[in-house]
Amino acid sequence: MLDFLESEIPHIHFKDVSFSYPGEKENLILKCNFSIKKTGFWMVVGNNGSGKSTLLKLINGIIKPNNGIIKSKANIGMVFQNPDHQILMPNCRSELLININQNISDYEINKKIEYVLDQVGLNGFERRPVHTLSGGQKQRLTIACALISNRNFILLDEPTALLDQTSQLKVLKTIKNLTSDHKKPLSALWITHRYEELIYADSVAELKNGFLSGWQQPSKFQYN
Repeated sequence: MLDFLESEIPHIHFKDVSFSYPGEKENLILKCNFSIKKTGFWMVVGNNGSGKSTLLKLINGIIKPNNGIIKSKANIGMVFQNPDHQILMPNCRSELLININQNISDYEINKKIEYVLDQVGLNGFERRPVHTLSGGQKQRLTIACALISNRNFILLDEPTALLDQTSQLKVLKTIKNLTSDHKKPLSALWITHRYEELIYADSVAELKNGFLSGWQQPSKFQYN
């Protein structure tokens, strides 16, 4: 069931990217340079208001930079902080169905749904009403929706901010497992203000005063 996932390694590149919102004199993102050229679990940490969500919007093309160049060769999906702002349908199956962007048979649809639910640890949840899911289960459903729509690069905007500690851990481990499976190229960029989450990342950078630091291993990461 790996054939429906993108086979190409996703690639993101920022060169001297700056951005400010209309009416603001100072750049929220200032001469930002970074590349993601391989699969893995990438994290950007920063305080509230540091521009982390803005960085994701630039990557996703929701907003355009005032200066600089952004090159993207990735099929990007988003997971927001509050899954209730993202989930539209009454049960897990119907939510997954609206995210299938291929004309395929009922047999293939059922296989895909079974596969992605297994990938995010929601086996047997196909018919579960969304309102019966915990916050963490809803977040894992949104990740499954990204997978079923052939995304190979997932942006996660503080996805554990509203979750209890147990649910936080399950969502973290879900992304860690998905990005560690080298049989299918998948990258995730996770933004957070929780430093304790960084140990799950393959590479970490800090966004501060508009600048993004270089990528570092979590064990060697130093805060600016």
